[in-house]
Amino acid sequence: MSVLILCHFALALFAAPLVRRWGTRAFLVLALPPAAAAVWALTRWSTTAAGGTDTTEWRWLPAYHVDWALRLDALAELMVLLAAGVGTLVLVYCASYFDDRSRQLGRFAGNLLAFAGAMLGLVLADDLVLLYIFWELTTVFSYLLIGQTSDHKRNRRSALQALTVTALGGLTMLVGFLLLGHEAGTYRISAILADPPPPSAALSAAVVLILVGALSKSAIWPFSLWLPNAMAAPTPVSAYLHAAAMVKAGVYLVARLAPAFAEITPWRPLLLVLGSLTMLLGGWRALRMNDLKLVLAYGTVSQLGFLTVLAGAGGHDTGLAATAMILGHALFKAPLFLVTGIVDHATGTRDLRKLSGLGRRLPAVCAVAVLAGASMAAVPPLLGFAAKEAAFQTLLDGSTGDRWALAAAVAGSALTTAYTLRYLWGAFARKPGVPDTGAHPVPAAFLAPPAVLALACLVLGPGVPWLQDLLGAYAAQFPAPDHPYHLALWHGAGLALGLSAAAWAGGVLLFLASGPVLRVGHALALRSADRVFGGMLLALERTALQCTGLVQRGSLPAYLVTTMSVVLAGQIAVLVVDEPWTGTPAPRLWDHPAQAGVALLTCAVALLCLGVRRRMKAVVLAGLTGYGTALLFVAQGAPDLALTQFCVETVSMIVYVLVLRRMPVYFEENFSRWRRLMRMPVALAGGAAVAVVLWIMAGHRRAESAGAAMVEETAHHGLKDVVATILVDLRAWDTMGESAVLAAAAVGVTSLIYLHRRTDAAEQPVLPLPGDHPHAALRTGDEPGTAPRTAWQASRYESAGLPSGDEGAPERTWLAASATLAPERRSLVLEVVARLIFHPVLVLSVYLLLCAENLPGGGFVAGLTAGVAFIARYLAGGRHELADAVRFKAGLFTGLGLFLSTATALGGLGEGTVLHGWTWHGHLPLWGDAHLSTAVLFDCGVYLLVLGVVLDIVRALGARIDRQIERAAPRPEEGRA
Repeated sequence: MSVLILCHFALALFAAPLVRRWGTRAFLVLALPPAAAAVWALTRWSTTAAGGTDTTEWRWLPAYHVDWALRLDALAELMVLLAAGVGTLVLVYCASYFDDRSRQLGRFAGNLLAFAGAMLGLVLADDLVLLYIFWELTTVFSYLLIGQTSDHKRNRRSALQALTVTALGGLTMLVGFLLLGHEAGTYRISAILADPPPPSAALSAAVVLILVGALSKSAIWPFSLWLPNAMAAPTPVSAYLHAAAMVKAGVYLVARLAPAFAEITPWRPLLLVLGSLTMLLGGWRALRMNDLKLVLAYGTVSQLGFLTVLAGAGGHDTGLAATAMILGHALFKAPLFLVTGIVDHATGTRDLRKLSGLGRRLPAVCAVAVLAGASMAAVPPLLGFAAKEAAFQTLLDGSTGDRWALAAAVAGSALTTAYTLRYLWGAFARKPGVPDTGAHPVPAAFLAPPAVLALACLVLGPGVPWLQDLLGAYAAQFPAPDHPYHLALWHGAGLALGLSAAAWAGGVLLFLASGPVLRVGHALALRSADRVFGGMLLALERTALQCTGLVQRGSLPAYLVTTMSVVLAGQIAVLVVDEPWTGTPAPRLWDHPAQAGVALLTCAVALLCLGVRRRMKAVVLAGLTGYGTALLFVAQGAPDLALTQFCVETVSMIVYVLVLRRMPVYFEENFSRWRRLMRMPVALAGGAAVAVVLWIMAGHRRAESAGAAMVEETAHHGLKDVVATILVDLRAWDTMGESAVLAAAAVGVTSLIYLHRRTDAAEQPVLPLPGDHPHAALRTGDEPGTAPRTAWQASRYESAGLPSGDEGAPERTWLAASATLAPERRSLVLEVVARLIFHPVLVLSVYLLLCAENLPGGGFVAGLTAGVAFIARYLAGGRHELADAVRFKAGLFTGLGLFLSTATALGGLGEGTVLHGWTWHGHLPLWGDAHLSTAVLFDCGVYLLVLGVVLDIVRALGARIDRQIERAAPRPEEGRA
């Protein structure tokens, strides 16, 4: 089962290249994973029909009792066949529906296949948390599929609406899952159903929260507004997601949990009332639609309400009828959507007021639609009739609430018959006064998928007893009545058949009276739910803007003062009320006099920062406080921390200086003395509060320090550097998360600066200096037959930048691109120093990386050290020198670092857990005895990531600002003019 699910996602990754290579024929290849899942499910039919199960389990998060647990039983078997079988036919249908010129077809194909994989995982999940993960994956992929044509405002709005409604419902459901898991003591669904927790207020709250998620997913009122708007998606999406898969997820969840919780208040009344109301409102609205897809969309809402009633009734017979109706609905609604796509494809319209005479022009398409529509209207001998008869009879034999739901079901069935006739008449009938609609022929391959589904309705009508064992295996989870219902096409002339006849007659009358029905419908129509939703979003946006305008004044000092004041108020309140310093040992001022001296100097520099007005001076003083902290680490005997602090402060100061080039010299022109005096106490109080809290926390430690255990564990592996071992082995999860956050922050910062692209391809040409050789200027690529040239592509003579006439006596240059700098920006001393220290610093960084097991170092500080080497090249030679030193994009280093760290972490799965450590010992020629551990590989990933982040920031804040300065500077011609 796990392999089948993963195959969907794996092949979805290659959907785009497959579509580029094979065009629409790639859909036939993409249909293989769901086809394999359907075939596998068919092979397990006999096992699940006999009440057996197939399970897969992998301990995922044992501390939280969360597992990768999959389970195939009778209900999951039915849903797998629907999700995989219909998904296969829809993908085959896409090969004819689209053409090779369709926009973003590869992305669409990948999203559709990935959705099929997520749906397969959802119905097989036997763990609440795992089910929620797949649940939200279907939400995300449906959002991408509905918004496929993102340049249309309607598609964007519909996708956002579907995402908002279903995601909010999903989050609500997650809270319910957590409550249910807490009450049951497990998140395993099969265990909860086998031994449900006793009724309680918490359990009732959990049930309500879970039902909110299920109802929002299945578009039950009041969450039904998103489904009709989702018809903006391509027709294959509507046929799959909104007929056979996604909208069935909520009904599936109700059916899955009903055996254990149908008796919990308020399960049954909530589902029966909302399901009946949805059934009537959706069917009534469908009679007023003129778009064929919207007729089916509102009809789907109505049918989902009917399914919710049957699944939520919580009885043996209603459970049997619910599963039969789930199957029948998928088999008649999906082909109708597909036929709608064929009609739209052949005629260019779905407006039933413009369509006429298609029944004669497209007789095969009409036959398929009539067959599927007859099943939807429950006409014998089709599957829809057998399922509807089962529903009527089981509700008739149920409780008083079930009989009230039966009345709504009969009325809803009459509406179903009416909008079925409206659909068939609107699509295929010849209408007076409307010319016959032209249509091109429909290929057999295009019609085959809906024809297969419609024929299944015809075959499974008389053959419905074949489904008894499978569907009965699900119904057996409920207490069986004395005379249980059995599926059959004909149960004799009884009250259920009479109700069906009444529904047919009522539907025909509603269709014949379509004019008065439309007038009554428009007269009774309330304000559109879609407009209400739009108004709510607009009000939320306006409120957010007003709040933002109130609290976001654009003053960073004001933000800091506000934040620190709130934090200080909370801390002071706790200190005053609890008096936590009671029993806390008095702080020791210092362990060595040197610490006192360094601390006093650091505090003095920090106090000087309070009165500084120049930005550069403030940066230097802040950097000195960081260096003072590093000296305290040295005095305390923490060389790893000191080395890291020195490197961080060095890189930070350089970055600050690069940014300050584009900022005013002073902080604020109106920075008055009283404002400074008001902020000083807040700053001093903030520092003092942090110091007091740290002292109290350290003094209240009751448990033994973990340091001794970590030292022992480090020595057990033959290592000496405890800090490095903690970072890359004992607490590698933390390091991995911090690395990801660091990479994301760097990408965010540089993206804001570059806006549209992060490359240096569109650089401005470097202007030649007066007296330079005519060929010293770099070409821009505008000259015919020339390509853009940069400093590192120039010849040695051009890079030297010699004046004209000195060709015979070239001068030595220390850096490759130093000649691209103006004379006033060059420093020969700096160039020589940068050239001399570049390679030694790189070697030092590699040494710090490899010696981290036994000496101070590590991937983080080594990456910073390597970054300092490249920063030196940039400061000495400019942006072209940096580009010459690093021929690759900085993102490549960041990506390789993340990949290497993640691959090392996942490699531990070979031993059963992520980040499981191992060490290789061996003998290498010329090297001698050697060993290699996963910690070193993980540290190498950190090294590359940190180096990439430093390079990315320097290129963004350095090279990018350099280009801005060059463009703003006057050109030589302008100066001479």
